[in-house]
Amino acid sequence: MCGKPFHRRSPKDGGPRINDRAVLPGILFVPKTGISWEYLPRQLGCGGGMTYWRRLHEWMHAAVWQRIHEAVLRQLREHDQIMWDRASVDAASVPAPAGGEHAGRNPTDHCNLSCKHHLLVDQLGLPLVAKISGSRAHDSRFLIPLVEALPAVKGLSGRARKRPSKLHANREYASRAPS
Repeated sequence: MCGKPFHRRSPKDGGPRINDRAVLPGILFVPKTGISWEYLPRQLGCGGGMTYWRRLHEWMHAAVWQRIHEAVLRQLREHDQIMWDRASVDAASVPAPAGGEHAGRNPTDHCNLSCKHHLLVDQLGLPLVAKISGSRAHDSRFLIPLVEALPAVKGLSGRARKRPSKLHANREYASRAPS
């Protein structure tokens, strides 16, 4: 889907759609503070937390966050701020108490629900690619997909850069995944 995300009016409320710029601070406020959507302060000016939550999911389905990430990478490349000499890849298990598509029982965390975040960063720690998997997924299965998911970043003269010169990873990425 290109352009603006599709939105349809809810049959429950007939109020006017709130401006995207007005909703963004609330969407960013939740992960920054860790509060629940329903406890968002009304001072942010956009009604209840469900407004923010719905807009976040609408943007996720329309790949808005991916386009923002790629635009930021283009800007950084134009100013030669991406360090392509070395890159690092690693993963971390993250609690997922509400479940979700990738959530699974983590045997190292009392079988609580969790998922695994895989991240490829440049030499300075700038996130270039992120993927999510189940908590039991072996890291080695994500090395190639992470590298292949690196976007070709235009910005300077010449061809777009897509690969780091060196890639650093822990031993989990070099070992064979159990069958």
